[in-house]
Amino acid sequence: MFVVCGEALMDVYTGEATPTGLALDARIGGSPLNVAQGLARLGRPVAFLAGLSTDAFGERLLASLAAEGVDTSLVVRSDAPSTLSVVSVDARGVPRYAFHGTGAADRQLSHDTLPALPPTVRVLQFGSYALAVEPVGSALLALAARERGQRLVAYDPNVRLNVEPDVARWRALVDRMVSIAHLVKVSDEDLGLLYPAETPEQVAARWLAQGAVLVAVTRGGQGASAWTRTARADVPTPQVKVIDTVGAGDTFQAGLLTWLDEHDALTPGALAALDGQALGALLGFAAKAAAITCSRRGADMPRRAELD
Repeated sequence: MFVVCGEALMDVYTGEATPTGLALDARIGGSPLNVAQGLARLGRPVAFLAGLSTDAFGERLLASLAAEGVDTSLVVRSDAPSTLSVVSVDARGVPRYAFHGTGAADRQLSHDTLPALPPTVRVLQFGSYALAVEPVGSALLALAARERGQRLVAYDPNVRLNVEPDVARWRALVDRMVSIAHLVKVSDEDLGLLYPAETPEQVAARWLAQGAVLVAVTRGGQGASAWTRTARADVPTPQVKVIDTVGAGDTFQAGLLTWLDEHDALTPGALAALDGQALGALLGFAAKAAAITCSRRGADMPRRAELD
């Protein structure tokens, strides 16, 4: 079983003014939630480990996970509010974001409230802002470090400066996690924020020296690359009509983990043994899954049969 650790939230889009207020459109969101649902759609057994509110938004998030076939037995409920990311667009069409997450349910997880992992768990996936806020960040970091010797640890930084604006704090967090994680996937956008003076190749080499076994970098329309200590592969981005890119990176991560599962490569030793041809096939599968998501509105991730 896969366990995705992190947060789930509501993206709230502001609409037209009404006689009594403002029209709102709240949509299910959160990078870890997307990865969990992406894995479920690709036929993987997956559970979600996070804090969810008992408010109306939390109930909707829980229902969405259940509807996609994600195991919610590791979800910890509380009466703290759900995180809201409010998106408004100004007269020039430029989006503006207001993040409402202080004291929210997804931050309530702590060392004392972390649920016990079932023995069937083979992979732990971490990422996004849950690792950068407290007390949940310290609890998840400790979980990753504790389980590294027993299970495969995967990580996608998914930097969110609207939650934690301190880039130095993100760098410290990423450095800590890449020394724990076996598989690290990162976007070139995140690399540009974190390490503007370094190339992806330089960062990948440093991360591999720090302890990562496989590093993958996505470049949007420019393709993707992956490195181990002995091999490298590069693939182009499949050509599709892009509707939007919401959830594409999360789909890519779910695709990586699915391919590795299907090829019995969910161990550090198996990752290290992947040659250039296998790395290319891995990236190609994940890129195709992400491209399908980009061809549809919202984080509408593909099901396994669509990739055959």
